[in-house]
Amino acid sequence: MYKIMIADDEGIVIDALKFIIERNFGDSCVIDSAKTGRSVIELAENFRPDIALMDIQMPGINGIEAMKEIQKSNKNIIFIVVSAYDKFDYAKEAIGLGVMDYINKPIEQKTIVSLLRKAMLKIDDDRTKRSNDLLVKEKLETVIPIIESGLIYSVLFQENYAEETENFKRLLGIEEDYGYMMVIEYGDTQDGVHLTNAIGASVRIHPNYMRLRETVKEYFAGIVGPMMANVVIVFVPCTDEDADNEYEERVKIIENARKMVRKLRNSIDAQFRIGIGSIKKLDEAGSSYTEAMNAFRYTTGSVAHAKDLPMECSYEEDYPIETEKKLFEKVQSGDVPGAVSEANRFFDWMISQYANAFMDIKLKAMEFVLWAEKVCYESGGGTYRFESRHDYLPTLFEFKNYEELRSWFLTKVRDAAGNVLNNKEKTSVSLVEQAKEYIRSHYFKDISLDDVSREVNISPYYFSKLFKEETGENFIEYVTSIRMEKAKELLARTEKSMKEICSEVGYSDPNYFSRSFKKNVGVTPTEYKEGK
Repeated sequence: MYKIMIADDEGIVIDALKFIIERNFGDSCVIDSAKTGRSVIELAENFRPDIALMDIQMPGINGIEAMKEIQKSNKNIIFIVVSAYDKFDYAKEAIGLGVMDYINKPIEQKTIVSLLRKAMLKIDDDRTKRSNDLLVKEKLETVIPIIESGLIYSVLFQENYAEETENFKRLLGIEEDYGYMMVIEYGDTQDGVHLTNAIGASVRIHPNYMRLRETVKEYFAGIVGPMMANVVIVFVPCTDEDADNEYEERVKIIENARKMVRKLRNSIDAQFRIGIGSIKKLDEAGSSYTEAMNAFRYTTGSVAHAKDLPMECSYEEDYPIETEKKLFEKVQSGDVPGAVSEANRFFDWMISQYANAFMDIKLKAMEFVLWAEKVCYESGGGTYRFESRHDYLPTLFEFKNYEELRSWFLTKVRDAAGNVLNNKEKTSVSLVEQAKEYIRSHYFKDISLDDVSREVNISPYYFSKLFKEETGENFIEYVTSIRMEKAKELLARTEKSMKEICSEVGYSDPNYFSRSFKKNVGVTPTEYKEGK
């Protein structure tokens, strides 16, 4: 259905145009008309036409001015100017208003019908586009919360962190490399630093999750995670400039959070508290989450910011906290060269800053060695033995210069990182060898990835990844290669039937076996046997 408005001060023109439209387009059009500029504007506001056939010269407000007013409230309207005045200035101004065409009276039926069809086609295209846009928006409203939840999980648990997080950033249009975590806690009533009835509140609030999301996004341009127990985790991206001006940014964040709490309490039947972590680099956002959670324990207020509370370890000026952090990250990942490099850098800093504090440097070196070994043990890099460090203190006291101390320090760090690496490699190789042995012993059965992963006692997902990394081929490819080798051996050395061979190498369907053999060997089983 198309709404068409005719604006002309001549009744005979209006009647002629109505006749042409009704004759050619029938019931697909609703037509209304007006004879003055003012009445045209008023009609357009109420009638909301899709197409307007406009005369330029009308009593009162002229057609050009009327079109300008109409466009203010109806930007999608299509104007076709119909006028007895063939004036260039009028035509130029009309085209500037987005008029589709400018025609002169007297009107030819063929011309007006052609123009209306053209306008209707444009309207149909616009309606289809709007419908598709709404459909895409509707789908995004369903998909985006899932993607946002994925980013929250990725930041918290850092599984496949670098690659996955970059994918999430691209999908969500995040360009910032900094941000902070905000934890929204809900419950029935406040009891000290806790909100009561976490389970009941979660059940009651669950239908209002989308309202909660919308409220958060009203106050913060954040990524909203799922409901977990009685909290919702939010990550708010920031720039490095925000991090540099954290005090000003913190004041704004707290004020916004207070407003948000008030709105949440008014719109959802529950009590809310918000814990906020400090601004961190994206790969450190997990520590911002820890700060946000810890902030609840230090205050009974509705909003708690980690930077306002006495809960953060502070360091002397110029202390190389980043080097310290990287050192233990390298140990944990088994990056031996990286761990040694960071340890050496830290040792250089100690000497440059405290060259006369030999005993303090010894103590710091031993602290780091003990910490690195703890990281090593926790990462599966060896078995902890209570008496394994009995000589550490005597050894340290014997050192007479920094080079002896540095050598001992770097060796211990290297050993810790190396043990992590060796254990990972040893475990991987051992598990894969167990799996390969199991496959070689059971290839003739209907074995699956789940069967083998259960045999080596690791999850199917991790086993599949580990097997591909160690062997260069996936589970199915390896099983198939074993079966093909056994099949070739039986074809070359026995007189067994094709059906018997098929069964003995783990296939129940001879036709499928034959196709698989040709795909992997290059010839059919029969051709292979004859070739031998």
